[in-house]
Amino acid sequence: MRRAIAAGPRRRAILVTALCVALGFVVIRRADATDTGAADWTLEKCRRYRDAAQEALQRFGSTGLSDGFLSRHQAFLDRDCTDPRDVCPRSPEELAFADRLIIRAMNAGTASTFPPFGCRN
Repeated sequence: MRRAIAAGPRRRAILVTALCVALGFVVIRRADATDTGAADWTLEKCRRYRDAAQEALQRFGSTGLSDGFLSRHQAFLDRDCTDPRDVCPRSPEELAFADRLIIRAMNAGTASTFPPFGCRN
C-alpha cells in the first residue's frame, strides 16, 4: 500500500522542485527555438541581399567596379554574409553600387549595418 505524501512543507518542496524542473525544460526548449530562429533569419537576410546584389549587377552592370571590390563582395556572399565586412567602395561607381544595395537591403527588411561595406583605412 502506497503512502500519500503528507501535506505540509515536504509536499510543497516536492511540488516546487517538480515545477522548477518543468519550467527549466520549457526555458531550454524556448532558447533552442530562438537560436534556430535567429540563424534562419540571418540566412534569409543573406538570401534577400544576394538576390538584390545579383539584380543590381544585372541591371546596372559592373563597369567601374574593381576586381578587388567584386571579389571581396563575392567572398562575403560565399560566407553566407558573415564577417568580415570589408568591401570598401573607392570609385564613384562602387559607392553608387554600395548605396543601391544598402537601400535594397533595408527595403528587404535588413538593417543598414547588414551589407558588407566598410573601409578600415
